Amino acid sequence: MSICIALLRGINVGKAKRIAMADLRALLESLGYTDVATLLNSGNVVFKAGKGTPKKLAADISAAIVARLGIEVPVIVVSAKDFALIAKENPFAKTAPDPSRLLIAFVPDASALSAVSSIAPLVTPPEQFHVGAHAAYLHCASGILESKAGEALVGKAGKAATTRNWGTVQKLQALVDKIDA
Repeated sequence: MSICIALLRGINVGKAKRIAMADLRALLESLGYTDVATLLNSGNVVFKAGKGTPKKLAADISAAIVARLGIEVPVIVVSAKDFALIAKENPFAKTAPDPSRLLIAFVPDASALSAVSSIAPLVTPPEQFHVGAHAAYLHCASGILESKAGEALVGKAGKAATTRNWGTVQKLQALVDKIDA
């Protein structure tokens, strides 16, 4: 059994695309996944899967959400190994004083990073932006709401991605470590 992290894009933001975390956990359990745990109310799920690639798991989860809950939502699944690598490769982890202002953009595959890199011209100092091998990292020093790059990343320019702040990434890693223990 391998540990994976499912990241749902754009659920429970405002009144649209509402999914209760208990329903989401039950849905993943019905797909045969075990040790299913959610974090926060924004579509972060850690689970164990017996087989399947992250891309296949994401497609299965997304299809089940549409079939059972009637909601279309993009899902990105990352293996625990790749998730740890993405966290380790964060170039701003030690320099960003506020984890809520540091966004990590997760993509379904490396080819989607080119779309995310299109926000680079919107980055203005003291913001910092880096596209890595598996994810993109945006430090919005003055705040995400003040950042045109941040707005683009969570908006249409980042449509191929889903973002989590550094604090959430650290909490998800702790959840992975707990399930792996």
